[in-house]
Amino acid sequence: MAVVFQWLVRATAAIIVLAVLGVLMVYYLASRSLPDYDAVVRVPAISAPVEIVRDNANVPHIFGQTDTDVFHGLGFAHAQDRLWQMMMLRRTAQGRLSELFGTATVDIDSFVRRLDIYRLSVQSVEAVDDPTRAALEAYAAGVNARLDQINAEALGRGAPEMFLFNAPLAPWRPADSLAITKLMGLQLSGHMQEEVLRARMSLALDDPDRLADILPDVPGPGIASLPEYASLVPGAPRSFAALTDKIHPLSPFKPRGFAGASNAWAAAASRSASGGTLLANDPHLGFSAPAIWYLARLELRTGGVIGGTIPGMPVVLTGRSDRLGWGLTSAYVDDQDILIEELNPENPQEYRTPSGFKEFESRASIIEIADADPITLTLRWTDNGPVLPGSFRNLGAVTPPGHVAALSWTVLSPRDTSLQAALGVMRAQTVAEAITASETYIAPAQNMTLVDRGSIAMKAIGAIPRRDEGHQSQGRMPSLGWRAENRWQGRMPYNTNPGFIAPLGGILGNTNNKTVDRPFPNHVSFEWGDTQRIQRWQRLMQAREVHTRDSFIEAQLDTVSFTARSLLPLIGAELWFTGEAAPEGTATRQRQRALALLAEWNGEMNEHWPEPLIYAAWLRAVQDRLIRDELGPMANTLTHVEPLFIERVFRDVDGAAIWCDVRQSAPVETCPDMARLALDDALLWIEETWGTQLESLRWGDAHQATHDHQVLGEVPLLRYFVNIRQSTSGGDNTLQRGRTRGSGPAPFENVHGAGYRGVYDFADPNSSVFVISTGQSGHFLSRHYDDLAQLWRRGEYIPMSLDEGLARAASVGVTRLEPLQ
Repeated sequence: MAVVFQWLVRATAAIIVLAVLGVLMVYYLASRSLPDYDAVVRVPAISAPVEIVRDNANVPHIFGQTDTDVFHGLGFAHAQDRLWQMMMLRRTAQGRLSELFGTATVDIDSFVRRLDIYRLSVQSVEAVDDPTRAALEAYAAGVNARLDQINAEALGRGAPEMFLFNAPLAPWRPADSLAITKLMGLQLSGHMQEEVLRARMSLALDDPDRLADILPDVPGPGIASLPEYASLVPGAPRSFAALTDKIHPLSPFKPRGFAGASNAWAAAASRSASGGTLLANDPHLGFSAPAIWYLARLELRTGGVIGGTIPGMPVVLTGRSDRLGWGLTSAYVDDQDILIEELNPENPQEYRTPSGFKEFESRASIIEIADADPITLTLRWTDNGPVLPGSFRNLGAVTPPGHVAALSWTVLSPRDTSLQAALGVMRAQTVAEAITASETYIAPAQNMTLVDRGSIAMKAIGAIPRRDEGHQSQGRMPSLGWRAENRWQGRMPYNTNPGFIAPLGGILGNTNNKTVDRPFPNHVSFEWGDTQRIQRWQRLMQAREVHTRDSFIEAQLDTVSFTARSLLPLIGAELWFTGEAAPEGTATRQRQRALALLAEWNGEMNEHWPEPLIYAAWLRAVQDRLIRDELGPMANTLTHVEPLFIERVFRDVDGAAIWCDVRQSAPVETCPDMARLALDDALLWIEETWGTQLESLRWGDAHQATHDHQVLGEVPLLRYFVNIRQSTSGGDNTLQRGRTRGSGPAPFENVHGAGYRGVYDFADPNSSVFVISTGQSGHFLSRHYDDLAQLWRRGEYIPMSLDEGLARAASVGVTRLEPLQ
């Protein structure tokens, strides 16, 4: 027995030793790719030494003799910190994810290939001007210099993920950067989904007037009624099933409601306590670890610029110089149209045009798949754009037999000069110069908020399609592609893009709200990204005669929900403080406790309070009660509460209260009935998920920000090292926006919000501040992987200074690139 025990001890010790050695080996291999920020590296393609000075937040300040040398340094810095992220962005744009991840990403690759994004990017390299092409080439050379260093010094393949998903790293090319620009367009565009959804709702609803309830127009005149989709496209199938497929974390195709959002506002010197202009900007995208944003400072010949970049792109997209500040918000321009193309019944390789049948432009494309046979796609294009598979966004549900759907979209330009415009803004010295430089911007359309030392402005930049005033659906639903009036007729003149320069009130801003009210076809859009945040923003801006940097920060971090303040009195109008006292433990008693809490609540979506969770669960249950019997499975498509719909129903606008009556029941239900039943539903869900003690609930427990690694985030054990989770305040409709998941077992997880925040004060530009939601490094063993995350969660910032001495005094390292002799 003693011998057996001894051998068990030895075996256990051996296993422990082997496990420790294994962990140490893994750590050693992974840590090899941690960059050395205090290094001298000899590289080709620079004219003089370049210094990358990293301040104490690991923000690189890049100095060189020429602009191309500086862009070379940015490429090197991006590749030091975010190489894996850059390679994933490039593979996504190329439609080559399946070479690493197998069949799980075939659908992503298939659709991206059909859009032909990468080929269009290659063509666009020839369309940009010489300075832009030089910047792209210098940036690519900087990335490749880092790849050469990794190979020469055996630096752990550049990122720990490379050991798990080993594949050769091709040199970076200028087209790769342009492809990432187009990829961002995919994430920021949602009009195609809205067209398909509107068509499906039109087919599903018995009463066409109810379409204006469930998909309401933003209040304001000028919206004409639309024909039913069945009359636009005869023969369209009536399929009411909802899409339930889980979206892969690497997919650039986001669910409805996640097409990008942002806040930006500015104050003229006359409305600033310091006497200098002010600008705040926080673009909203899906959360990930690392964040999509990367902070950097570039010292160009026109002066220093500092702000947010996206790895893979040689440009500061939102930021400032000493003279100019710029911020971006999604403009919600209607830059996508679905066209239904009729196939030639005698020859399916042809489609109908206004002048007769024409052959598709087509070619084969092979997708290589890890651990599976490759597949061959046939890519087809019409005059209107690429042909899309019926499985994408449920297009097949609105496409009649014998037809296919094609996409017209401004992103699909072979002469895309958007990056050229962005570089021009970086070099601009005044608001006027920046507006002029942005004329070459194509897509994705943005509202650019600008301030210089003396003025403020906002300009919608990007191509706006010119549509015929006789367009059948006004671009709001798929239409017949062979009818000339439905086809695009070029681009609207840039000077007709909405713009606001030096407003008399001295304040301007955008929360993705409706900016203009023009009749079709000069309308810009029928779909807008916000009707709620703008209400709170207006109140905060008008509450002060003058503003400061700190008041702009306060507004950026504001978590009061206008939606809660406006809808709760409406849906609970006949429930507050009514009914007899109920015994403890009954549903009635629980409902009374919930109503008592909400009655004393000010609408602040504070992470430490229970009321936001009760409110959010109640509104979600109200909407589900209203639409479930009308829409059936299609109700699952509407994952987020639409405040305008709830308001129309409970105010009975144009008979909208009919939604409160359950069609399949004999009694006639009222809206107070639905509100009471929905509150019971919400409380039951809360009890099952979070417990029965309402006063002990915390909104932050349900509203955790999910900064997850897109590839390793679901791997057991490893996910605890690579994911960043945080309790957060805010909600779907607060200025500090924390867009909830909307579905699944954790519908209130915070998955989409401000990955970058910046506030710039031009009375003292170096007092400006910024922050991102994770850290600068994409390497999970780096202390800079999540060091900014807690600052971001607490609403804190780091200095955004162009003071070179300050950067050097607090540097964590200086990388020196020297010309290779």
